[in-house]
Amino acid sequence: MSITKDQVIHVSKLARLKFSDDELEKFSHQLDSIIKYVDKLNELNTDGVEPTAHIVPISNVFREDVVVPSMDREKILMNAKEKEDGCFKVPKIIE
Repeated sequence: MSITKDQVIHVSKLARLKFSDDELEKFSHQLDSIIKYVDKLNELNTDGVEPTAHIVPISNVFREDVVVPSMDREKILMNAKEKEDGCFKVPKIIE
């Protein structure tokens, strides 16, 4: 697979970038060499290699979800400026 100058022009238009002819030629050669280098990975024999999502094994480090009794609602609302139906009542801010 090789990258052509026309493909570089197309991508530069998508990215809304403007390049001179010299830059387009330079970038097409550079991108072509990068693609050829990465294409060497297709030569590797990956039979028997298990696909991975992470290089190292990961584990969940979160604590167990344990249900505990919460504070008493009346005690929480004791210092509320206004309360209604067991909840804090705040001024309306959206019209």
